[in-house]
Amino acid sequence: MSNKKIAIMGAMPEEIAPILEKLGTYKTTQYANNKYYEASYKGVDLVIAYSKIGKVFSTLTATTMIEHFGAEILLFSGVAGAISSTLKVGDLIVATQLSQHDLDITAFGHPFGYVPEGAVFIEADKKMIELSKEVATSMGKSVKEGIIATGDQFVANEERKNWIGSTFDADALEMEGASVAVVCDALDVPFFILRAISDAADMDASFSFDEFLETSAIESAEFVMKMVDKIIE
Repeated sequence: MSNKKIAIMGAMPEEIAPILEKLGTYKTTQYANNKYYEASYKGVDLVIAYSKIGKVFSTLTATTMIEHFGAEILLFSGVAGAISSTLKVGDLIVATQLSQHDLDITAFGHPFGYVPEGAVFIEADKKMIELSKEVATSMGKSVKEGIIATGDQFVANEERKNWIGSTFDADALEMEGASVAVVCDALDVPFFILRAISDAADMDASFSFDEFLETSAIESAEFVMKMVDKIIE
């Protein structure tokens, strides 16, 4: 499908470590207070980075990968908290739409997540969602599609979780997806955001997050590399 330069992004070292391990050799570039790893994989150029946590850092990193490193497709691999009761730890979710749950100018009569000239939801790339279904089938995995809500808080509060779920009809929540989506949408770069569930965003979230971070990150990374294979085909 492509010999375009592909960006693979995570928020934390754990989210990209399995990918770097698989590639083995890469060139490291320090830029804009971060490290970017460039590699060739099956004849295609990759740029890989973890942004650090939150919307600002993920915006900076996604923009840098596209504008400075010339990425033309962006894949995000990471972990998320479940909102939907159908999601269990280790399950994979592909974002169909993403929104910012902490963006709030409702005082001016706008809905949550909306700013003028913006939108509450950004749509993910449909072609890549279709590809992900093929990958899931080939791996014998079931992958849920759903709405992901993003905000600059680690949510470990049942009430807040339920509010985000009902306000945005969201299935999972994390801290980078929607900001990456805004960047890719604005710069016309197809993107795909995959999350493995590491916790249930409730009272025990921080406990289970640490416990399941690594295994969930590996699940997500493995799937994203299979996506890269499909894109290259």
